Amino acid sequence: MKKFVLIFAVACISFPAWGAQRAEVARWEHEAQNVTIIRDNWGIAHVYGKTDADAVFGMEYAQAEDDFNRVETNYINGMGRLAETEGKSAIYQDLRMKLFIDPETLKKQYAESPAWLKTLMNAFADGLNYYLYKHPEVKPKVIKRFEPWMALSFTEGSIGGDIERVNITHLAAFYGHELVVQARPANRDAIPEPTGSNGMAIAPSNTVDHHALLLINPHTSFYFRSELQMVSDQGLDAYGAVTWGQFFIYQGFNPHVGWMHTSSGVDAVDEYLETVEKRGGRYYYKYGNKELPVIVKQITVPYITDHGMAERKFTAYFTEHGPVIGEETGGEQKAKWVTIRLMQEPIKALIQSYTRTKATNFKSFLQTMELRADSSNNTIFADSDGDIAYYQANFIPKRDNSFDFTKPVDGSNPATDWHGLLTLDETPHLLNPKSGWIYNSNDAPWNAAGIGSLRKADFPAYVEKGGESARGIHAVRVLGDKKDFTLDSLIGAAFDSYLPWFERAMPALIKAWDQDADSDPLKAKLAEQISVLRKWDFRWGVESIPTSLAVFWGEDIVRHTGRDARTAGIPVYDYVGSKVPSEQLLQSLAAASDRLTADFGTWKTPWGDINRFQRLDDDIFTHFDDSKASIPVEFTSSEWGSLASFGARPYPNTKKWYGTSGNSFVAVVEFGKTVRARAVTAGGESGNPASPHFEDEAERYATGNLREVYFYRSQLQGHTERTYHPGD
Repeated sequence: MKKFVLIFAVACISFPAWGAQRAEVARWEHEAQNVTIIRDNWGIAHVYGKTDADAVFGMEYAQAEDDFNRVETNYINGMGRLAETEGKSAIYQDLRMKLFIDPETLKKQYAESPAWLKTLMNAFADGLNYYLYKHPEVKPKVIKRFEPWMALSFTEGSIGGDIERVNITHLAAFYGHELVVQARPANRDAIPEPTGSNGMAIAPSNTVDHHALLLINPHTSFYFRSELQMVSDQGLDAYGAVTWGQFFIYQGFNPHVGWMHTSSGVDAVDEYLETVEKRGGRYYYKYGNKELPVIVKQITVPYITDHGMAERKFTAYFTEHGPVIGEETGGEQKAKWVTIRLMQEPIKALIQSYTRTKATNFKSFLQTMELRADSSNNTIFADSDGDIAYYQANFIPKRDNSFDFTKPVDGSNPATDWHGLLTLDETPHLLNPKSGWIYNSNDAPWNAAGIGSLRKADFPAYVEKGGESARGIHAVRVLGDKKDFTLDSLIGAAFDSYLPWFERAMPALIKAWDQDADSDPLKAKLAEQISVLRKWDFRWGVESIPTSLAVFWGEDIVRHTGRDARTAGIPVYDYVGSKVPSEQLLQSLAAASDRLTADFGTWKTPWGDINRFQRLDDDIFTHFDDSKASIPVEFTSSEWGSLASFGARPYPNTKKWYGTSGNSFVAVVEFGKTVRARAVTAGGESGNPASPHFEDEAERYATGNLREVYFYRSQLQGHTERTYHPGD
């Protein structure tokens, strides 16, 4: 009798759970029937749904099909759960995220979100969970089930968010009294690849067909985004690049408008020095004539070990400015705690990211920016009405310009506080400038439109910290005084082979050799190299020997002088061209020649023999092998001013240089009565090495040969590989 009662009790407990699961699966299957996914002959998903939520459900399912590993990894990082798969080494990276991302807070914010947004977040989770249900062979590393609120942990789409500005070494020293050195891959002292992107907008007055044109050219680590289209009967019809796992097109276009984001030099993150004292077992910090209690929170970081899961517990501290992230000492003064303040508006950020994809003209696009929840991206815009525009990142705190906010400021002084946000009209922006073109290459916007550019003196210093890069010089060169742009010639501009860094710096090298004493052994050793460089037109190419020699020389001279240039506040190319001693210029050329000879047998090695694209696996940190097939890439690092960017370097087991960042997605768009577009993605759409779409775009990528985009459903006729519902 007791046994029967026990079995009956277990059944009563299990049945509701089983019933809920069955109901959930039935809901997923119903949602799936409202979605049609068409894979074109490049494997790109075109997702059609009755509602926006249906389209979100389908695009999440499609992304998971293409690369679930990267979808999950983004949310593992976003929620501070990396140590659960990578172990103890990631504890402080997780702590950094958990200082800002709290699941309980996100759940509350989800509950407070507008009903339409909750519907989309529900569809986001349903699409991913249905994929896992239909693919039991896929074993998530950490996230076994996605919840709707998780969408609020990752709302903006750019690579490297504001939180990553917190120094992990300083964080570990404060909270763990540990020395943690952030790991960097061995790179034989390669110059770090400049981060960021290129955006260009061309007004109808400068185009052959009198239609606005847009270049979308993000520079990120490869395979950071998916390429897809999402369409609904509720007015959604957007195409472009989607950061894995998110449910909006981050950089792309719809039938009416297009948008490109570049990394901004805005100062939207501030650090404060807090004067803290401990009394009666509690900490207090000074603020004006007050002493306020430091807020204390307990944070637990789980991490995996060889014996299962373990955890570290931290007592975290906060002031009104934000979390404590380190400590600063100086002279005889008492140590001061360092806090950080940054944007924390996940609901607004997610609304802005999604609603911009449904804008129909400049006015409606501007309305989305009025949310002012984009803290790290500049925006280049074009539309079918012929408008082109530029907007600096639109979350810019209003501050007292007498303080230098590029450094930690006195947290006890209320004058250093934020005083609301700048309005869009108060931020740097351009609409239809006289020049008929706009660009941004992560530069300051002061040269962004030729004769129609903005004046730095008209804005507070904190709206932009950067200057002009070699890419900026290049962009002005290819855009200025040109009135006959087409899609093809815009592609030509995006892949123009000019390298302005060397035009600025190399005359100093040639002059150094010309003026060198004949008795100097370097004079004879470098005679042939100088002869080759003297004839060079500063353009890259796979057969170019001077490109190889110049890049190796440039890397060596930057290693020796780059820090001095930054200290002097002078662009490196100008510093090399005017401040570096002749002896160093020549010694760096000799070192470059010797390195080329050691690695490739001769310094007369064509650039394409060195600079290669290879995709062997889908690991987040991939590996390379000289003995396996690879493809020559003609363009260089953006360090040298190449607009098309290929951040390559040698690895411990290679002589050839392999790219891992730079051009990751390139698209050009023409806004006429209908939209025309061409695009290419690094490697291919799929993360599965067995898929035909793992590297089917590699040759096109390496040569800038963009393919036609099938934006309209009628264009998919004859170019369709598969049509299906999720789960089929």
